[in-house]
Amino acid sequence: MGYRVVVAGATGNVGREMLNILAEREFPIDEIAVLASSRSQGDEVDFGETGRKLKVQNIENFDPTGWDMALFAIGSEGSKAHAPRFAAAGCTVIDNASLYRMDPDVPLIVPEVNPEAIDGYTKKNIIANPNCSTAQMVVALKPLHDAAKITRVVVATYQSVSGAGKAGMDELFEQSRDIFVGDQPTPHKFTKQIAFNVIPHIDSFLDDGFTKEEWKMVVETKKILDPKIKVVATCVRVPVFVGHSEAVHIEFENEISAKQAQSILREAPGVMLVDKREDAGYVTPVECVGEYATYVSRVREDPTVENGLALWCVSDNLRKGAALNAVQIAELLGRRHLKKAA
Repeated sequence: MGYRVVVAGATGNVGREMLNILAEREFPIDEIAVLASSRSQGDEVDFGETGRKLKVQNIENFDPTGWDMALFAIGSEGSKAHAPRFAAAGCTVIDNASLYRMDPDVPLIVPEVNPEAIDGYTKKNIIANPNCSTAQMVVALKPLHDAAKITRVVVATYQSVSGAGKAGMDELFEQSRDIFVGDQPTPHKFTKQIAFNVIPHIDSFLDDGFTKEEWKMVVETKKILDPKIKVVATCVRVPVFVGHSEAVHIEFENEISAKQAQSILREAPGVMLVDKREDAGYVTPVECVGEYATYVSRVREDPTVENGLALWCVSDNLRKGAALNAVQIAELLGRRHLKKAA
């Protein structure tokens, strides 16, 4: 026996990826509904590579009563409008937006890192999916924290334009084309030219000079992994279509060598270690597209601090950073609580 599953935001990049991954992982589904705004009502989307077409329904008119779980990829405004309604009807919401992440009554889950935290979902019947850049980083940090206790993390991100949705991907394509034909590229989605450039600005600025994206990495890492860890982030948008990269510098309470860290990461759930210390012996964003793993490369000791390591971390942000993590939460919810499927 399977579940009755809703995917809200099914016409967007993350929603489509959720459908792909549900199909790929053969998630036990008895019935599936795909929702979006009224603009997309009646459109059809693919259910992965099953050959099955699903007709999009208007989320405004959808009755969630009797449905088991809903995977939301509709942004914070959409979640604010609909998540409480779905949750109150008994349909557990797994929300990709930032709205509920720091709510103390809503668990923020990365299944490889803090699966036990899902047990608190019944307070609001909502489970939050973390920010894409946070998700991949904590997957790499968790096994190292268990081994030597992390005290401080300094991270610089190199985030792809797909993190800004279809409009971001379209802008990179259009600006690149404009430059090649000699036209002046015009920013619309981003604050400055993104083609052949990098922009040290993601989301809005806060009073302390950090951006909201950087703040998310700090507070989400603390909530998921350990509130005592100090985190500072610089988040940068780069001209890559899919795949976020991170240069992560870590300080530990206890001694840990690069060799020990490599051995730990090699066996860690959700991590793929590719670290050959030679030309092409590392992973880049292009190579991680379509993959489930968080790839770690360039593990080395940081000689500037006591008990320090540096590493390079890459993941498909539409997958582990969003859709895959949501599906893994759904799987975890089923195993620990709903237990319908055989």
